[in-house]
Formats: sequence, C-alpha cells, structure tokens
Amino acid sequence: MPGFFFPHNNMTEINGKEDCKLAEGKIHKKKQKAFGADLKNYLKCMVPHIEPGIKTSNSRNVMLSAEEVKQWSQSLEKLLASQSGQGIFREFLKSEFSEENIEFWLACEDYKKTKSDHLHGKAERIYEEFVQTDAIKQINIDYQMREATAKRAQDPTHTSFDEAQKTVYILMERDSYPRFLKSKAYLNLLNQLQTNTSK
Repeated sequence: MPGFFFPHNNMTEINGKEDCKLAEGKIHKKKQKAFGADLKNYLKCMVPHIEPGIKTSNSRNVMLSAEEVKQWSQSLEKLLASQSGQGIFREFLKSEFSEENIEFWLACEDYKKTKSDHLHGKAERIYEEFVQTDAIKQINIDYQMREATAKRAQDPTHTSFDEAQKTVYILMERDSYPRFLKSKAYLNLLNQLQTNTSK
C-alpha cells in the first residue's frame, strides 16, 4: 500500500522486546491524546457557540435575532410569547429557585386549550403540583386564593386557574422580570447577538 509504512517486527535497535512494547505503548498513548484533542476542537467548531449561562430549552437549533431579544424588554408578555424567551427566562428563574412560577403559568396556558373531557385530570394534576399546601412546586398565593382555586379545581372549567395564574404573572412581572432584564444572562445574550449582527 503506497503511503503507509509498516515497521519491521524484529526491532532489535531497542533493547529487547520489553523496550519495544514500552515504546509502542508510549506512541499509542500520544496518538490517543492527540486524537482526543483534535476531536474536542472539531466538536467546538461544529457545535454553535452559546454563551455560558444561556441555554435554550429546546434542542432545536433556534436562530435568535437581536431584534427579537430586544423586544423581550418591552413587556413580560412579549418575553413569554417567544418560545426561546420562555426557555431562557425559565433558566434564569431556576437560578433564583422560582421556576415554579413559569411552570405553573405554562401549565395554565396548556390547560386553557384542553378538551372538556380531559379538564378534570389536568385540573387535579395542576392543583396537586402547584396549588395545594404541600405541593412540590408550590406557588406563592395567599390562603384565600389557594382555597378558592381548590374549590374551582374540584368542578373544573377552562377558567378554574385564571385568578391564580394572573397573580403569579403579576408576581413575575414585578419581581423576577425586572431582575432578568438586568441579569448577565440577558445582557450577554443581547450583546452577543448585536455584535454578531454588526459584523
């Protein structure tokens, strides 16, 4: 085969067969390391760069524009209307240990689109996960609203969680959302996209 060199098996220049195996082992380790580094560099080039701390919730390759990300600062409504915005805001809320707010809000949005015959099951799940006193992802609503929501969930309609959802929305709008707009996560993403646009 042209281009390939096969060394002679009898390597007498190296002191005996033990030295030969040792030398071959070292060469093999070097090749492995070089291959590992090459693969790492190759993958870095192939995978699109995402700023540390910025993660998109879905694995689809979503192309964000600086214009879209800028619009998120206009209102929480605009942020939540964007699939990518929801994902990035959710990551931010996770860092503040309050992701139950957006999860509840999204569950309510999904609930409103539910067919009537499935309302009961979904209402029960939302109540158990977010509303009841010992819920795993308990939302921050007062006692009266918790009781009223519990009653509505027992005989569910499409508007059973509207009051609680509105309260959680206002809480995010007044509390987490302004902090999100000042966060490194948001500002770095916007800066990165604006830099890419101006190139």
